Amino acid sequence: MNEKYLNNTSVLISSIFTLLLLVSFGFAEEAMDSDKQDSTGVTNEFSNLPKDDTCISCHIEEEEMPEGFNENDIHMQAGLSCVGCHGGDNTIDDEDEAMDEENGFVGVPDREEIPALCGKCHSSIEFMRDYQPRIATDQVEQYYTSIHGEKFKQGDENVATCISCHSSHGIMPATDPRSTVYALSVPGTCKSCHSDKDYMADYNIPTDQYEKYAASVHGEALLDREDTGAPACNDCHGNHGTTPPGVASLAHVCGSCHVQNEEYFSQTQMAKEFAEDEMHACLECHGNHAVAKPTDDMVGIGEDAICMECHDVDEDGYFAADSIHIMLTQITAAYDSALSKLEEVKIIGMDDVEIGFLLQDAHQDIIHSRTLVHTFDPQRVKEKADVALKNSRDAIKLGIKELDDYDTRRMGLGVATLFITVLAIALFFKIRYIEEEQEKNKL
Repeated sequence: MNEKYLNNTSVLISSIFTLLLLVSFGFAEEAMDSDKQDSTGVTNEFSNLPKDDTCISCHIEEEEMPEGFNENDIHMQAGLSCVGCHGGDNTIDDEDEAMDEENGFVGVPDREEIPALCGKCHSSIEFMRDYQPRIATDQVEQYYTSIHGEKFKQGDENVATCISCHSSHGIMPATDPRSTVYALSVPGTCKSCHSDKDYMADYNIPTDQYEKYAASVHGEALLDREDTGAPACNDCHGNHGTTPPGVASLAHVCGSCHVQNEEYFSQTQMAKEFAEDEMHACLECHGNHAVAKPTDDMVGIGEDAICMECHDVDEDGYFAADSIHIMLTQITAAYDSALSKLEEVKIIGMDDVEIGFLLQDAHQDIIHSRTLVHTFDPQRVKEKADVALKNSRDAIKLGIKELDDYDTRRMGLGVATLFITVLAIALFFKIRYIEEEQEKNKL
């Protein structure tokens, strides 16, 4: 009887404890919900937004916040709320009065109004000086010189406007990784239109640019290694004045990064002939979106040599290409041999400092030799290649010397060890002999 009573009591206590827990959780949840409510009792997940802005409070209450809205939007952070773009009066509680045209309310702007709407602030030096004094204020003007802007003026409803690239209610600075125009995000932003076959169907241009770019030396650096110094779409095509580089400008576009290559090329007879034939300088050899990592085999007369796409056998260009390729092959082979020798020296713990300095110089000389390819002058390439070859060969000689010194030291150590061993053995037998003589004398 007592045992049954105790069991019932235990069940009752467990039930009461469970009930208390449920009640506690209920109060906690209610308290959390109350923390999310403002003074009007409306749930507010945007705790950092102005509480006295009737546009914001009303949209939150009606659960009609714009798609993609982010409270970290650069305009919101600067205190430029909804009325900055949509007009109206955000201090009036009455909806009809707040959204009255007499109070400047414009609502959702029509698509054709967007550049002018953004330009209302961004094209005003006086206005922008209070926020970003150093920012350019000719973006709208540039936009209308772009392919997008020209087609926009013609009434094309598909081309990009400001909000196509920057978004509407979640605009971040270009330096913010969350931004649609952050360096790592730019290819994806452009891709949203330019890789859409249906969207681009009326423009007769390829839609595989992103795929080619992503696999290129530029794309791998930016997208895979997240090197923000690597070029994205806007670095070659421009930002607000977006347009494909022309025959005259392409070399300068590439030359903005590859300065010395462009300088060498522009001084050659090849550059003049390219211009006369309206050939796109760098593009003819390297391509545009699918720029591959250059190799020494691109020069010469082999199967992978680009030179042979234009030059025939026994032409001056044929012999020049062959000569340059031979030199590049020689200096690369010598450098690789020197590197291998350096590793051997490091493994055995010998002095590798001077060898390392020589190889640093050789590496720079090789890079310079490859850059000089853009002169198409074998003699100029040879001058720098000879220096690279000398530094690599000097490094090899030093490596061999260190290895020989190591062998000499090992031999010396071996002889010394052998001598000491023989001496120790002789000493051992001498001591034994003395001990035996002493034992005989005692007898």
